[in-house]
Amino acid sequence: MKILMLSSTFPYPPTRGGTQVRTFNLLKYLSQRYEITLLTQRSDDVTDAEIEALREWVAELVVFPRPETANLKGGLLGKLKRFGRFLQQGIPPSVLSVYSPDIQHWVDNSLGAGKFDAITCEHSVNEIYVRPQFQQQLRTVVNIHSSVYGSCRNQLQTGTAEKPLRDRLNLPLLRRYEQQYCSKFSRIVVTTDEDRQQIQAFNPDSQIYVIPNGVDFCLFPYRSADPGGHHLVFIGAMDNLANIDAVIFLSREILPAIQQRYPDTTLTLVGSRPTAEVLALGTRPSITVTGRVPSMADYLHQATACVVSMRTGYGIKNKTLEAMAAGVPVVGSDRGLEGLEVEGEGVPLRALRANAIAEYVEAVTRLFENAQLRKQLSENGRSFIEQNYTWERAAQLYEQVICGD
Repeated sequence: MKILMLSSTFPYPPTRGGTQVRTFNLLKYLSQRYEITLLTQRSDDVTDAEIEALREWVAELVVFPRPETANLKGGLLGKLKRFGRFLQQGIPPSVLSVYSPDIQHWVDNSLGAGKFDAITCEHSVNEIYVRPQFQQQLRTVVNIHSSVYGSCRNQLQTGTAEKPLRDRLNLPLLRRYEQQYCSKFSRIVVTTDEDRQQIQAFNPDSQIYVIPNGVDFCLFPYRSADPGGHHLVFIGAMDNLANIDAVIFLSREILPAIQQRYPDTTLTLVGSRPTAEVLALGTRPSITVTGRVPSMADYLHQATACVVSMRTGYGIKNKTLEAMAAGVPVVGSDRGLEGLEVEGEGVPLRALRANAIAEYVEAVTRLFENAQLRKQLSENGRSFIEQNYTWERAAQLYEQVICGD
């Protein structure tokens, strides 16, 4: 079977995180059994060595340059033009900004020649290349990492929207967009049941499958010891809007409240591409901003607890899975723990839940004071990930969606 996988983000190395780690691990498994062609885009930070390394994992690698984003500028007039196009065409500016006519031409010609038996879009932004009539000749699959409509709505509800006025105008358009593009696909994949319900409401007749993320246990081994102390960590790409909001909330509001009880508490923000806002947090004496690091596990192992202070962003969180796999006790919000069974009747306690500042303070205090609780969460969390969140299991489920009846 010949499968074409589309990924607008370059999925290598998998330590880049985010959408890349999911895409790479799924294609890594599928390439052992099927002939995979990966079509992707190269941004300025992708090296020739990384391209050659990724080429070893697929039958064919097709790389196009990532379009310039100058069209996203232009002040108020530019914003009005983009909104007008969104209103008229039904496609968000974030999707159009990475669209490549050359890629569209390549896809049209290849599918017209019958080169593939299935096409997958690794993240919804790639849906733009799939035409409605493709369903008639091959299986079309979209791997939605999170609902764009659901994420926008959540940001407005929680007051975390970067531009509330824009997002309020965009919200009904995003609903229409998500409903329309989903209709082009014979099968839809999401990461959590919450997203499944969201997408199913738009498309009642669609075949929707929940496939969570996984963890590479070679990259996130179980810790050898509990470091104790008062050391907190947050991991994730530091140019992601949901992560930026989370670390600002953690650094400016949660951490000072914790330091009223434990003045020596430190926080390490670990992740690539920190924005100016994130870098500014590192000027505080108790906060370290690392940027990209060779091993996130090393920083996790040094932490007393990992705080996943997400207030927005739908879908399952790699950072939560990775921290639990590394044996680090997790304090997470509803968004940070989305899709994970971590508490409740008959469920071993696997993480502590917190949403309000006082709840974070209480949860972190419990972990600082109780070594046995840290041990319980460490062991239960690791076991939970080993049993339910391996990339092999996720890829086997994905294989069934693409290749099964």
